[in-house]
Amino acid sequence: MKQIEVQILQQSYVLACPEGQEARLLDAVERVDTAMTRIRDAGKVRARERIAVLAALNLAFELADREALSAAAPSVARASAAPTGTDEAAGDERVQQLLLRLDEALGDDGRLL
Repeated sequence: MKQIEVQILQQSYVLACPEGQEARLLDAVERVDTAMTRIRDAGKVRARERIAVLAALNLAFELADREALSAAAPSVARASAAPTGTDEAAGDERVQQLLLRLDEALGDDGRLL
């Protein structure tokens, strides 16, 4: 097992990686870093743990959407693979909705994360 040092939200992590899977791991790191950076840059959330939870939820929703599209119409999923400005705006809206849900779930105790 190989070890790779990566940066996510400007913090270093050393990750174990199976031989030959380095590109896949680096792609995953890039996706997580991008998702977390978007949430942080939106300005409402500063706690790294909350940002990580929101990013994980957002990525899980995106994966579920892709799986649903793939199951319903494989050709539609391939045609929509390239993100557009509309997709980014929809993603930003989902982030804001997730923030509201998380705030409601945490209630007054914002120290849970």
